[in-house]
Amino acid sequence: MKFSEQWLRSWVSPQVSRDELVARLSMAGLEVDSVTPVAGAFSGVVVGEVLSTEQHPDADKLRVCQVSNGSETFQVVCGAPNVRPGLKIPFAMIGAELPGDFKIKKAKLRGVESFGMLCSANELQISEDHGGLMELAADAPVGEDFRRYLELDDVVIELGLTPNRGDCLNLSGLAREVGALYDAPVTRLAIAPVAASHDEVRPVEVLAPKACPRYLGRVVRNVDLSKPTPLWMVERLRRADVRSIDAAVDITNYVMLELGQPMHAFDLAEINGGIRVRMAEEGEKLVLLDGQEVSLRADTLVIADHTRALAIAGVMGGEHSGVSDKTRDLFLEAAFFDTIAVAGKARSYGLHTDSSHRFERGVDWQLAREAMERATALLLEIVGGEAGPIIESVSEADLPSIAPITLRAERIAQMLGMEMDAAEVERLLTALGLGVTSVGQGQWKVEVPSHRFDISLEVDLIEELGRLYGYNRLPVRYPQARLAPKARAESAVELPALRRLLVARGYQEAITYSFIDPKLFELFNPGVQPLMLANPISADMAAMRSSLWPGLVKALQHNLNRQQSRVRLFESGLRFVGQLEGLKQEAMLAGVVCGKRLPEAWAHGRDGVDFYDVKADVEALLGAAGALDNFDFVPGEHNALHPGQTARIERDGQLVGYLGAIHPELAKALDLDQPVYLFELVLAEVMRGRLPKFRELSRFPEVRRDLALLVDREVAAEAVLDTIREAAGEWLTDLRLFDVYHGKGIDPLRKSLAVGLTWQHPSRTLNDDEVNTTTQNIVTSLEERFNATLRK
Repeated sequence: MKFSEQWLRSWVSPQVSRDELVARLSMAGLEVDSVTPVAGAFSGVVVGEVLSTEQHPDADKLRVCQVSNGSETFQVVCGAPNVRPGLKIPFAMIGAELPGDFKIKKAKLRGVESFGMLCSANELQISEDHGGLMELAADAPVGEDFRRYLELDDVVIELGLTPNRGDCLNLSGLAREVGALYDAPVTRLAIAPVAASHDEVRPVEVLAPKACPRYLGRVVRNVDLSKPTPLWMVERLRRADVRSIDAAVDITNYVMLELGQPMHAFDLAEINGGIRVRMAEEGEKLVLLDGQEVSLRADTLVIADHTRALAIAGVMGGEHSGVSDKTRDLFLEAAFFDTIAVAGKARSYGLHTDSSHRFERGVDWQLAREAMERATALLLEIVGGEAGPIIESVSEADLPSIAPITLRAERIAQMLGMEMDAAEVERLLTALGLGVTSVGQGQWKVEVPSHRFDISLEVDLIEELGRLYGYNRLPVRYPQARLAPKARAESAVELPALRRLLVARGYQEAITYSFIDPKLFELFNPGVQPLMLANPISADMAAMRSSLWPGLVKALQHNLNRQQSRVRLFESGLRFVGQLEGLKQEAMLAGVVCGKRLPEAWAHGRDGVDFYDVKADVEALLGAAGALDNFDFVPGEHNALHPGQTARIERDGQLVGYLGAIHPELAKALDLDQPVYLFELVLAEVMRGRLPKFRELSRFPEVRRDLALLVDREVAAEAVLDTIREAAGEWLTDLRLFDVYHGKGIDPLRKSLAVGLTWQHPSRTLNDDEVNTTTQNIVTSLEERFNATLRK
């Protein structure tokens, strides 16, 4: 938001310096980004009038002009294309100093003397327009100091407002803030209703009342748009970084800056029938004021007549219905559009306008009629015309409402660290336009006005009090609390320990956005409806992630594109499954791996990473809490993973994660030309472990037996190991699968599993008969269950 200091001080003028005002605004949460003079430093420039011009005798592009300063006439040589008799311009006389330490002296151009200089806006650093002389109003007083005439001893203040402070995107709201900060009187506009001088109206139908609860329109006939916009209005618009176009457009822009209500003026002759506020038809075409043709979507609110769309509601009008120099009758509109209905629409069409900027942040839903009367009065004053009655369509049930808030003195003291005088509380809140009523000792009922849609809770009111009182004036106190040490669960492992474990295994932690591109969501979850953001940062960050994989894979692509051939990334964060009703937010731990198994070195091989390397990392995570035996890896399916290289990770039969290679079709869509492996685990299950128990070490020797078993190739090794554990007895202390073989010398439909079994008795030495009997029981069980045989 840019505004002129002089304009602000015409509303409220506290007796403080510019520097103090700027500092106070920033401290009050309205951060000042810049303070810029409205013109360069110059002197000796007056309002001049060109009396006559004639061709330079030796230069085709130069004119010899006679210029008056009100008391004398000077000969000036000028090359500007728009110089002409009767033109009033900035005239730098002999001795004037222009920006850049440029001094005006008597000169001779192609043999003709010149006594001064006629100036463009660019030469005075008023604007970047250097296409010709700066043209002044016909009634500009010749001879008056130019700085005084345009009031150029002024600055433009630019605020970087946060999205919740849409109420300060206008001079009225800013004046309210400054008045509250300094307890200074605010000069409000006296806006009187404009009496209708004819009864012509255009019917208004609001077919989407939830998106547009209030719409006002008014016919203004017989306007003369050949009349120029007054200089004072042009200058205020320019200093707010708004370009002057014509009187009708300038007035609607001026009212928007002045009061905060975006408005639009249609050419009445281009409206067929009445106004219909409706949702667009899918694929409906509209040529906008900037000349761009857009194909509208069905979720876009439009202002239309009985035959076609006229404008994208709250964003931009259409070219064919816009005001032109041929316009004689206007249809003025002022409306309230629901923030959610218009949020993101401008961005989705590649647009950003002053109107959309305000409607997306919220506009006072009670302001439209006041703005309509103000704009009408300015139109009649500047371009003449005859105003008709205001027609209004309103759906009271769909208008916003803010319930009264109870404010407590003890809560203020608790939040701000100080007790605030009751009179001060009432003064500060009343100055913001809030209705404050005392309802008991140290308690108030606060009515929130329609312009403060960001206030709905008691803490919001306390924030306002602290902001206006001054954060720098609040007492500095160190927090005090009785803190008891938190007991750590011995059966659980903390997330920092899991992070350290992965870092030790060569991973690096990544932090990605919780919102992703809907197209990327569809690649990982085809056919699943994502949870969409109502007002996304950008179109490619509009869906909430249901897995950490899309963000990690995008980070992987970023690294691969920068010649990082060996990538290991992990992330811990929330995933969002389902819609708002029944939304499940779950903490997950995920990783992505590609490249060589080991870093490049003379002692390492150059083998690429494979499924079992990543499985080992996952097993290390699952075993960190001492509960690895509770987890099972079973063949599974996942849309994002390779059909033959996917493992479901289960705990006590419940799914807790996935591990596998990325699906070939997904890899192709993401332009990944090397194997990529992914894992994702429910963090709570990884952290939940088993409480260690002490067991006395046996002093007696261990006994080991190795078995080479032939089983069908479809039999899972884990199932074989589970059977061995059941049959091996209570003294089995270790069971290891140390070899898997299939190939030459073995039936192609079979494979060999080599296992090592270790027994140890706590109180005596085991004899060979006991061990042999147990071993035979194991072999028998395996034969019965899996048709297993000993390999010879």
